[in-house]
Amino acid sequence: ATIYDAHQRLLKRPNEATSWIPSRIQTYAAPASYTLQNLFMPPAFDWTKLQGEPVRFNCRDEGLQLVSDPVLIEDISFADIIARGGGSLQKQVTFTVDGERVEKNRVKFLDEFKRGGVRDPDPNTLSTTTANSISGIALWPRLLLDDNVEVNSRHYPDGGHQKSHWQTVLPIMSEVPTPVKGGDELSVT
Repeated sequence: ATIYDAHQRLLKRPNEATSWIPSRIQTYAAPASYTLQNLFMPPAFDWTKLQGEPVRFNCRDEGLQLVSDPVLIEDISFADIIARGGGSLQKQVTFTVDGERVEKNRVKFLDEFKRGGVRDPDPNTLSTTTANSISGIALWPRLLLDDNVEVNSRHYPDGGHQKSHWQTVLPIMSEVPTPVKGGDELSVT
């Protein structure tokens, strides 16, 4: 409603991208592994208590790792939002689990578990299990201020970690992480 109001009353040229800062905002997504969901399985923690509320992450938090390349799922241009009837949203997305990412994640998770002093369960086994699972679909924003200036909350285009004030959110999909392996395809609607 606010953007529609700005189109009607506040901007001289609302249909020009240069009238808006940011001119567009995008949402990227990728399936992700999460250390704490693997470490605190039921009954130690009841993940259903979150009731769909996503877990929020600093974009440098190594306890969350992507298992596939990110996909653009939403692209909102404020200049043409009225003509398009809102943002463009893909209805179905298919992700392919990347075996190389899974292996790199295993190493990162092992470091995380060792740094956290985890001894039981065995950190080697836990890091392998965590790397070969998904807890949900991570989502994060990317802002395009104009044709030359971008604000990337995660490294673009691979979704890697970087310093940012914007959070990554992870809606937990199920009470326990879902096992995956390199080459698996995940379809999400």
